[in-house]
Amino acid sequence: MNFRKATVKDVSIIIAMLADDDLGKQREKFKTPLPPEYLKAFEKINTDKNQELMVVEDKNSEVIGTLQLTFIQYLTYQGGIRAQIEAVRIRKDKRGQGIGKEIFLWAINRAKERKAHLLQLTSDKKRPKAIHFYENLGFKQTHEGMKMHFDK
Repeated sequence: MNFRKATVKDVSIIIAMLADDDLGKQREKFKTPLPPEYLKAFEKINTDKNQELMVVEDKNSEVIGTLQLTFIQYLTYQGGIRAQIEAVRIRKDKRGQGIGKEIFLWAINRAKERKAHLLQLTSDKKRPKAIHFYENLGFKQTHEGMKMHFDK
């Protein structure tokens, strides 16, 4: 597998993967052409040195997965850096082959390279299999998360 920074050509493939589950279908608008909001968001992510939107390619250079790492600088932990992993997806026909584990191992190593003192994630409580997968990788449920959604 090859990990590389996503390009604008990958955005449509990434959105297709994000929309390809029950929860993703409710929040994404995958269509051709893509709504311009996605390309605007990609440009912001792509120019931010603390954002790494990655794609994973197979041996044929086909995109089979994606993830986004965000590096958050803050004052606690003596000015530490916290890494956040989001939007990990594997193409439906490639699931169950160990690719998710490889993505997380890559992300863990990348967070260490960037001198983060921890890697965190959130997972919807409606995804118990995903939560179990994260726990098997060594993630611990240490906090209760909360969100406040705003109407558009």
